[in-house]
Amino acid sequence: MKKEFYTLAYFHLESDAQLAKSKLESEGIPAFIWEENLNYHTLTNNSRVRLQVYKSQKDQALVVYNEIKGYAADQDGKPIVCPNCKAEKSEIYYSRKGVFYKLFPFFETRKYRCTNCNFITKPEP
Repeated sequence: MKKEFYTLAYFHLESDAQLAKSKLESEGIPAFIWEENLNYHTLTNNSRVRLQVYKSQKDQALVVYNEIKGYAADQDGKPIVCPNCKAEKSEIYYSRKGVFYKLFPFFETRKYRCTNCNFITKPEP
C-alpha cells in the first residue's frame, strides 16, 4: 500500500523541525523530515527543511502543531492581527527576491504572512 505524505511545515533550521517532530511523535503521530537541496540553499541562506506526516493523520497533526507553533507579536507582546481576515496567526515573512536579499536577508524589510488567509502585510511604523 502506498502511503501519501502531507507537508505540515517548512523550517529554515533542522533543529526547529526536530523539536516539532519530537512533539508529534510524543503524541503518537509518526513524522518525517526531508531536507531540500541544502548545498544550494545554504549558500543563499534560503535552506528549507520539510516536516511531513501521513495524510491520514493530517488533521490530528495540525492540532498538535498549532498548539506549539509560535506566532508573530509586536513590541508589546500582542499578536499581529491580519488586516484582511482579523486572525491573530501571522508569522514573520521574507520574500528574498533577488540575489542581494538571498545573500543578505537581514536587509529586507520584515513583513508578516497570515497563516489563515496567506495575506502579506508590512508592520505599522
